[in-house]
Amino acid sequence: MPNTDPGERLLRLLEARPDIARALDLVADFDITRRDPLERLAVPSGLPLTPIAADGTGGTYYLVGGPDQARRPVLFTDSEGCGTLIAEDLAEALGIFIALGFWHEAGHGFPLATTEQNLRESEPDIDTIRADLYAATGIRPLTAEQARDLLLAAAARTAPDYVATADFPGARPYHLLFAPPRGIAGDSRAVGATGR
Repeated sequence: MPNTDPGERLLRLLEARPDIARALDLVADFDITRRDPLERLAVPSGLPLTPIAADGTGGTYYLVGGPDQARRPVLFTDSEGCGTLIAEDLAEALGIFIALGFWHEAGHGFPLATTEQNLRESEPDIDTIRADLYAATGIRPLTAEQARDLLLAAAARTAPDYVATADFPGARPYHLLFAPPRGIAGDSRAVGATGR
């Protein structure tokens, strides 16, 4: 079956362009050179999880599903036993990363102006970095508001089908990384808890 997932093209691009991969790592702590998760995970949907990158704190990014799918959601799990969907596919995830940088802050409700200020203090050349990333990847630029809304919309779809669980007997499900939006019933995996 032909590969229809555009995320594969983006992964190959990042592998072929270390300069672009480094820029993405600088902006969003998305390091494609580290793909060894802390533990083997499964999700209730039964779809396979393919680790594609890590962050500096032990978190791992996964594509959910097989490469024959037209779009594979991106799941992030941290080293504290929390997880969340962050995008409908890798292209959307990279758009969120480029627009927000510190996407965790936006997901936890930090003001976008504060998130942008923190990013600019960390990376004074962010405008040039963003322009280079957009040009290299062909990703459509997002405003910070659009990126945050896409992030939170994906996060709201995490439960129940994409809640990660370590793949060993008796493992408890990961906690949700972000609080469900108002109007969505919460569950015992809500934000803030760090144990499993």
